[in-house]
Amino acid sequence: MADLYSRLGIARGADEKAIKTAYRNLAKELHPDRNKDNPEAAERFSDVTKAYDILADKDSRAKYDRGEIDENGDQKAPFGYGGGFGGGRPRPGAARGGGFGGQSAGTGNFSDDLLNELFGRRGGAPGDNPFGGAHHPQARPPKGADVLYNLAVPFEDAAELRPQRVTLRGGKTIEVKLPRGFEDGQVLKLTGQGETGAGGKGDARITLSIKPHKHFRKDGDDIRIDLPVRLKEAVLGAKVRVPTTSGSVMLTIPPGTNGGTVMRLKGKGFSKSSSGRGDQLVTIEIAIPKGDAELEAFVKGWDADQQRDPRADL
Repeated sequence: MADLYSRLGIARGADEKAIKTAYRNLAKELHPDRNKDNPEAAERFSDVTKAYDILADKDSRAKYDRGEIDENGDQKAPFGYGGGFGGGRPRPGAARGGGFGGQSAGTGNFSDDLLNELFGRRGGAPGDNPFGGAHHPQARPPKGADVLYNLAVPFEDAAELRPQRVTLRGGKTIEVKLPRGFEDGQVLKLTGQGETGAGGKGDARITLSIKPHKHFRKDGDDIRIDLPVRLKEAVLGAKVRVPTTSGSVMLTIPPGTNGGTVMRLKGKGFSKSSSGRGDQLVTIEIAIPKGDAELEAFVKGWDADQQRDPRADL
């Protein structure tokens, strides 16, 4: 049986770095995942792993160099007698038994740590084989591809966060809850709703947008709307109906309200990302009818000289 240094292709006086480098290179070359149809490679992989486990540990390497343990980490019999002390009890953590697929090396072996580093794998429970079987885990197979969708949400539904129905590829229909404070272009991830792969399903990714509205406009968390009122309503004041995304409400127009005045409906805007809602901002527009002879006669007879010039401050 080749000695442990020969298995790794290094000299007896090699330092720790040389031992680690030699094992790293051999592990990459002989790893069973890369040699599935080559049982000899799997056997060599087991041999070099045993060698590294012993030589990477200072105490066990010293015992091996003094001839106190053999290539398997078993204690040698003194003075040539068989049996040895304790019936050939191996050193703590020493590999025993067969190669890939056999009994694993002890918990916390140097080879396990380095192989996890090399192949990005997570070790299992003590004694588990991190590649599958009894020695080291198989690489995690890839998940299926993500599937992309676009969802244009009606303006009122976006403001009120009404759930949306989405038909996925394959005909499945699901209900999607809209997040608070979402904006155009925000992406929702639906875990496990993508294509199927060897490692499980990918995800569905839905890009949200808000449909434009005939009357409402989004302004951050607020909603804006222009509200036409009659001249009489603006002059004398009135209660008028105003549409909101949750239904109509009554708005009080104070007497003498000018066009361009902005009135606020608290909590009638979009849901904020933290809590609460924005407001609805109502801009008053005075609607002057065209061709109204009575109105024209009233204005002509009105003493304009007694009116304050509205442009005096300009």
